[in-house]
Amino acid sequence: MKDIEMDAFSVNEQEIMQYYGYSGTCGRFQLRCKFLKTWILHTIAHSTPFSGFAIKLQRSRGVKIGKKCHFSPYVLIDLLYPQLVTIGDNVTIGSNTLIFAHTNPTTNLFLKKNGYPRKVESVNIKSGAVLFPGCIVTAGVTIGENSLIGAGSVVFENVPDYCVVVGNPARIVKRIEH
Repeated sequence: MKDIEMDAFSVNEQEIMQYYGYSGTCGRFQLRCKFLKTWILHTIAHSTPFSGFAIKLQRSRGVKIGKKCHFSPYVLIDLLYPQLVTIGDNVTIGSNTLIFAHTNPTTNLFLKKNGYPRKVESVNIKSGAVLFPGCIVTAGVTIGENSLIGAGSVVFENVPDYCVVVGNPARIVKRIEH
């Protein structure tokens, strides 16, 4: 990027293009086509009442999803980096759950330059986990095997295997005997 002050849209576009290895006008076109495809697939998956169909569409976007999972309607999985989300076998995800593989102070260039840059990290939801409705899972988080995430919880840190977490921020309230 040049020393000239760029607008926030240009900065964000450059960051994403760099991540995907695109450059120039052709790269910008490729990026926009890529996100148009992922947005269309997400939009259909987001509102379908058919879990299996939603999972197929999310896989088409690049989300890694195991066997025998169930997604309720209105699950949002990162629109920019779906390939960074891995979901194990037998995972249940409730309605209005949000899973993000990135954080970004999109329009605030001051924050981006002063300690709060774009963060892009994988999310791993291990086998048997259950995310009740309204959960938010942030970039870089691993949710442990057979763990339960309470309704409306916001998960900023890793959750160990066999735990129940609730709240904002999510905290362990119980360990599940196994």
